Amino acid sequence: MNRIEKKTVYEAFGLTVSSEIPLPELLHVNIEGDITDLVIENADLLSLWKEHSAPNEDFVIKKDWIMFRVLGTAIFLIQSGSRIVVSPFNEAYEDEIRLYILGTCMGAILMQRKTLPLHGSAVAIDGKAYAIVGDSGAGKSTLASALLKRGYQLISDDVIPVTLNNENVPCVTPSYPQQKLWLESLIHFEMDSTNYHSLTVRENKFAVPVQNQFVTEPLPLTGVFELVKGENDEIEVKPIEHLQRFYKLYYHTYRNSFIQQSGLMDWHFNISAKMIKKIDFYQLRRPTNRFTALDLSDLIINMLKMEEIVHD
Repeated sequence: MNRIEKKTVYEAFGLTVSSEIPLPELLHVNIEGDITDLVIENADLLSLWKEHSAPNEDFVIKKDWIMFRVLGTAIFLIQSGSRIVVSPFNEAYEDEIRLYILGTCMGAILMQRKTLPLHGSAVAIDGKAYAIVGDSGAGKSTLASALLKRGYQLISDDVIPVTLNNENVPCVTPSYPQQKLWLESLIHFEMDSTNYHSLTVRENKFAVPVQNQFVTEPLPLTGVFELVKGENDEIEVKPIEHLQRFYKLYYHTYRNSFIQQSGLMDWHFNISAKMIKKIDFYQLRRPTNRFTALDLSDLIINMLKMEEIVHD
């Protein structure tokens, strides 16, 4: 834990966060005392980077700290699950620095704190959490947005924090009330892009606030849906069974390349072994020749209703 002078801090990913860098996406909280879980600060990391990195290398990973460089943006240092240090380059855009703080840096922080960060979106449906995982561009956030259109709630977008409770039930902790959606998705949902803030200078991706549809308490993770692109014209669904579940959890861990060099392989195996006994896994294969998010959301809700009938 870190001592600070500020009394007002942010809250995200189940952590209280004191940051020298403004993070308008996050929720402000007032806390008593002077202790937070995570401190984010600016400092010059250039000499440390030169000392530890090899030529043409962008990541340096040790047991208790990770340092990485994004040319044109910043050097970042993540330490012991409690500290993020940012060393911006002169030409850096603040929006892109925040993307890396709330993405790669937070993913590393969660790992260091033994919280499993899945790459995807988590949605609350009838008091339970469901994770939508997949490769970049698979349509995870778009499918989550389609579920929000039906009145359900967002728990997390991009990085999903998963922990085990005392009964070894996996639970998802809320991150912050924002989605990241491509321009194409906004158009399909008939959302005017001029109402939203562009996330980067190079891509048509936008920040979409969801304060009114955001869960603020952890929920049990009941199912994982892997979203993949397919060649067929129809949506296909199939269960993911047995040892394939281990592979899928590893593959869809956010920044899984950090796991081995951080000395976390045993931890990742153990939490995965406990998770796969408690949740359902499905793969959703969607066609690429048409917009399917609304159809996929129908399919998920109908599947969950059928399971509820069977269990009753």
